[in-house]
Amino acid sequence: MKIVFMGTPAFAVPSLRMLLEEGYEVVAVVTQPDRPQGRKKTLAPSPVKEAALELGLPVLQPERMRRPEAVAELAAYEPDLIVTAAYGQILPKSVLELPKNGCVNVHGSLLPKYRGGAPIQRCIINGEKVTGVTLMYMAEGLDTGDMISRVEVPIEDEDTSGTMFGKLSIAGRDLLKAEMPRLAAGRVEATVQDDSEATYAPNLSREDERIDWTAGSLATYNRIRGLVPFSGAFTLWNDETFKVWAAAKPDNGSSAGGNAAPGTVLAVSERGVEVKTGDGILLLTTVQPAGKKAMSAADFSRGASLKPGTVLG
Repeated sequence: MKIVFMGTPAFAVPSLRMLLEEGYEVVAVVTQPDRPQGRKKTLAPSPVKEAALELGLPVLQPERMRRPEAVAELAAYEPDLIVTAAYGQILPKSVLELPKNGCVNVHGSLLPKYRGGAPIQRCIINGEKVTGVTLMYMAEGLDTGDMISRVEVPIEDEDTSGTMFGKLSIAGRDLLKAEMPRLAAGRVEATVQDDSEATYAPNLSREDERIDWTAGSLATYNRIRGLVPFSGAFTLWNDETFKVWAAAKPDNGSSAGGNAAPGTVLAVSERGVEVKTGDGILLLTTVQPAGKKAMSAADFSRGASLKPGTVLG
């Protein structure tokens, strides 16, 4: 059975490696084109491309999978099954119809909840306690295909998007491994999604990264950890970006902070930066002033010009 694997971020790499380790024939890997990264905007390959080259696999990087020439290049490999994991593009009908055993996707949520490009981040930002992975057949819609199987993964209080990406990538690998014998034998029975239960997880915008200090302490804490280690949450200090990379989980229902306006800095110490929120205090423990590297509260407090009474945002 010839398999084409499609994926881009590190989330997809364990699934790709598993297919090779289990002896399946991966004839090609499709990933997003190299993108500029860092301050120098140097072109960098995706984690999936790096893994594929290490494994000696052919790599295709079409800018748009919908283009006829991209479809023709893919069709030349005559895949029996296409496996995707966070590839980053919706596949056209012309690709979905190529493999006789179908196109399956390792999706990082418990569908039909959190369809879209940022399911893991949105789960944490929304304060979910459980998420998971769904193995599904792909359809022309956004994560609307029939579900083959699912596995739940708890979200701990200290989890960030980064830690959950790691956990879910392994859960996805194991789920795919368990289902591969059936998939190799042909199309398997799957469950239709209930569209009435669907929620959406669009890619994050700059506004999603901005801290709203009028929100509750717990909601702000969840937003901060939902953006780690990627873009990071931010507020403004002296009209410059002030990023927040970690905070201490607040006590629910805390009403501390008196009559201070949301966003007011109450104290700066080695413990952290205490900021008034809509319903109490949030202790920021890792911050990054504009033009500097991320630092612990202890390091920040030693030379900080941020004074109590300052209003952030």
